[in-house]
Amino acid sequence: MAHGHDHHPTGTGEGHGHAAPAGPVTSLWSRLKHLLTPHSHDSADRFDTTLETSKRGTRTLVWSFVALFVTAVLQLVVVLFTGSVALLGDTIHNFADALTAVPVGIAFVLGRRVATRRYTYGLGRAEDLAGVVVVLIIAASAAFAGYEAVLRLIQPRPVTHLWVVAIAGVIGFAGNELVARWRIAVGRQIGSAALVADGLHARTDGFTSLAVVLGALGVALGFPLADPIIGLVITVAILLVLREAAKEVFRRLMDAVDPHTVDQVEHTAAEVPGVLAANDVRMRWIGHSLRAELAVRVDAGLTVDEAHRIAHDVEHRLMHAVPRLTAAVVHTEPATGAVVAHELLAHHTR
Repeated sequence: MAHGHDHHPTGTGEGHGHAAPAGPVTSLWSRLKHLLTPHSHDSADRFDTTLETSKRGTRTLVWSFVALFVTAVLQLVVVLFTGSVALLGDTIHNFADALTAVPVGIAFVLGRRVATRRYTYGLGRAEDLAGVVVVLIIAASAAFAGYEAVLRLIQPRPVTHLWVVAIAGVIGFAGNELVARWRIAVGRQIGSAALVADGLHARTDGFTSLAVVLGALGVALGFPLADPIIGLVITVAILLVLREAAKEVFRRLMDAVDPHTVDQVEHTAAEVPGVLAANDVRMRWIGHSLRAELAVRVDAGLTVDEAHRIAHDVEHRLMHAVPRLTAAVVHTEPATGAVVAHELLAHHTR
């Protein structure tokens, strides 16, 4: 006997004891402190609601887009003043990076659509596709940075107004790092691999801007090749970030979950009164929400109604205990005699 429900959020933040998102009364200092110190979240954090997390993700994308756009505009002003080709490349790059919010934003909008007869799980996995696009953009960024570095080694170009270029590079680094921390923090809070990958992408852009600063410093110290050499170093750094972002998106595409979360589901289910054992746990991400399937063993003498009630209790406990979990299908089976029933399907699973 299997039992499960999709829990459709109301947007009020009520139900299942999950914490509501911080309201507008949150102090400016708290917001800035949280923004500048991104971190992963464990079981102490609770699911706000699918709709609310999508809204938070969209708000993050909008404001980070504005931050990157303003950063690029400030750099463009310096480019027009100094004529720096290196800074021009970084400025164009930052404009392009701001646009990476578009595929992730589209994914968040699609993820809000309700399930249909054709898309029975909804369109939450659009976030995974957006994550792939972001990874491809990071790869293109690495290729562009590497190409420019090699080209500058072959054909050195003079850089004027070095102190102004350095300041513009600092502005680019600060803007990108701020956006990166913001996206990564919110992405981890709402369980969005795409938003985390986009945050990592913004961080690579900060590295590119920092290369402009270090290159200008090297040129100022009388070492013209400092700029292209540092550019190659930054390219390697971008590739390392690319590796982490690609790994995260790949795992999400392959339905990977944290093994500790699986353990948590087993332990939580096993502690429900009436459950003798819990096993066969299967979990997967749909957008930034988790779904679970599991089997629990109960006393063979229970009525259908009693077993059904236990399944309800297991699902309810899991919804409270496991962050990001929005649906669970619980299969109940008798502690004795289940082997005979399983033999009916044995030849399908070999």
